[in-house]
Amino acid sequence: MRSGITRADFSRMIAGAAALIRAQHAMLSQLDSASGDGDHGTTMLRAVERLETCFAAGSPEDLRECLREAGWGVLGVDGGASSSLLGTFFGGMGDAPAGGASISVRDLATMFEAGLAAVWKQTKAQPGDKTMMDALVPAVTAVRSAADGGESVIEALRDAASAARAGAEATRNLTARYGRAKFLGEKTRGHLDPGATSMSLLFEGFFNGIVESEGEPGNA
Repeated sequence: MRSGITRADFSRMIAGAAALIRAQHAMLSQLDSASGDGDHGTTMLRAVERLETCFAAGSPEDLRECLREAGWGVLGVDGGASSSLLGTFFGGMGDAPAGGASISVRDLATMFEAGLAAVWKQTKAQPGDKTMMDALVPAVTAVRSAADGGESVIEALRDAASAARAGAEATRNLTARYGRAKFLGEKTRGHLDPGATSMSLLFEGFFNGIVESEGEPGNA
């Protein structure tokens, strides 16, 4: 069983995430139309295109350098808070004091935690506020729990995808407290948060990208 991942594996994770965003971008924009500008899907499409470019052949071979460049690339997407926080997450991962030619599950947990810490420097949103944090925080927590429990990288990403999906689904019953959606108050209940949903798709895509490279079916 795989004990770590390489930069090439991470590129496959990005490809898996991009594939899901492309398949679901119309749905993401539809979700956003209930409480925002209706452009979240388009924003996420541009973001994953930047990520793919940064991980394409000819880009830095060092994973952390590649993540930092990816972060800056996504920050350059004109998409408001979602692209800004997503770019911050990837850039923060690149600043983690972990890594090497092969990234262990503990290294991966440290990198995700560094990305989350960077995001928390930019927002006060917490799980329960109906934002991307409702999916991101459980996903990162799941990877750390998997690492501490001796699970493999694939198992950790499976757990993260499951936790992110559950967190995103829970936003249906929450009231928005940040962004334009907060002005709608209780009217936001009954709708999935687009940011949490796209974050869930990213982690599901990370998992798919890894397992498909192993010749196994995806979908956590």
